Amino acid sequence: MTVGYQVPTAEASVEIEVKRSRFIGFAASAPTVEAARAFIDSVRRRYPDASHHVYAFEVGHGATITHGMSDDGEPSGTAGRPALVVVEHDELGDVVVVVVRYFGGTKLGTGGLVRAYTQAVQQVLAIVPRELKVHREDLIVHLPYERYEICRVAIGKSAAIEVVEEKFSDTTCLHLRGPKEDLVQLRAQLTQLTAGRLVVEQDS
Repeated sequence: MTVGYQVPTAEASVEIEVKRSRFIGFAASAPTVEAARAFIDSVRRRYPDASHHVYAFEVGHGATITHGMSDDGEPSGTAGRPALVVVEHDELGDVVVVVVRYFGGTKLGTGGLVRAYTQAVQQVLAIVPRELKVHREDLIVHLPYERYEICRVAIGKSAAIEVVEEKFSDTTCLHLRGPKEDLVQLRAQLTQLTAGRLVVEQDS
């Protein structure tokens, strides 16, 4: 069974207004911490005159996650933390959000700021395009030539596995690529179909 997690595929933005303060929320892909910081810097360059550039990011998914956030001058805990809480509760990984604020002259208070930043992040994450990201690994196997056809049929039934290369000699060499879980299942199936004569050259 193929497993993975949702990641953004493109940048998205929304704008809300609260008591004449403008909040422009952005969300984008961040496969690395460096990519997240690069996006944050790009938003700062696009809106150099903004009052604040609040951000939060989550790189990775599951047990291997790196988080980052900043209030960027807003009262502590009223901006970056609420943004990160929304990010953490969304199913997305490898994501960065930035909320640009233009102060409208009326102070919103602690509760007002938390609500505004929370709303901006919720709204932009609701519309950001997303797709399933699956970590793929390689598996190189040798199998008896006379078992090639039946094994090839079995491989073809797994839409998640790609045949990168085929080489034919005394045996048939197949370079396969796909999600680890799918490769483990296929390897067991090919071992059975070749009556244990499957030889694994590389399993990484």
